[in-house]
Amino acid sequence: MNLQQLQYLHVLAQTENYTQAAEMLHITQPSLSYAISSLESQVNIKLFEKSGRNIKLTRSGKIFVEESLAAIESLNRAIERAKKSENNKEVIKISMLRSISSHWLPATIRKFLDDIPEEKQPSFEFESGIGFSHSILDELREEKVDVAFCSKIDNLDDVDYFPVYEQKLKFITPLDHPLANKINLKDTLDFKYITYSSNTGLRAETEQLFSICGGTPDSVFEVDEDETVAGMVAANFGVGIVPEMPILRTLDVKQIPIEFPKWHRFIYMATLKRHYQSPAALDFINFIKQNSDAGK
Repeated sequence: MNLQQLQYLHVLAQTENYTQAAEMLHITQPSLSYAISSLESQVNIKLFEKSGRNIKLTRSGKIFVEESLAAIESLNRAIERAKKSENNKEVIKISMLRSISSHWLPATIRKFLDDIPEEKQPSFEFESGIGFSHSILDELREEKVDVAFCSKIDNLDDVDYFPVYEQKLKFITPLDHPLANKINLKDTLDFKYITYSSNTGLRAETEQLFSICGGTPDSVFEVDEDETVAGMVAANFGVGIVPEMPILRTLDVKQIPIEFPKWHRFIYMATLKRHYQSPAALDFINFIKQNSDAGK
């Protein structure tokens, strides 16, 4: 069995058609048939059966394809790491919340690199997916990234968290809103709210705040991003709770400190417990832990 056979298998499993799979692989159909037949003989499993003019995976074939996909991904990661080692340039892959991407994280990486000679400095790659904590942690658990910066999701036993950045939460209103000074969130429950969608880390945090107050806000819009909450509030759709962030100074909103309940939002560095970390990634993780003041 070799890597090429497994790659052929996965293309054929997707198309369920020898002709289409051979065209996609740029090989002849007899060559593909021989590779799959050889693979079936080697593993002593019938992988495909006829289904009309096409084929389909057998029950055992489905299991083999699912399990072998993990092997292919592992082999590809091994090849990638070996190539990086040859080039003498390690790469640290990161995914993060947007709220720390413009200041805290760039400044932290700059400080980390300043202590390393230029010829030995690793490079950084940033995952450009949707920046919600749940999706960020999915990327981490799928081993697409080495380090993630996000909210804490408590039910994930395979993830280690370390607090790295503390954000104060602010109650925001349109400029002409009657509330001012410090507020008790309980006194705001009669107002229309812009709240967070269920796939965001701040949804759970704000729900805890309101549970302490003994009520639930009247949500007129559920949105995904901090900036969207602030923008909707500035456009007079309602009030909201957001982390302290520079964009608030550019919008037509009032920032009002929350007197009760007292609450601070932590952003965490998340790493996978059973994941290979390169020496450069380990150095970066240790640097973050040694230089973080959050939670102290």
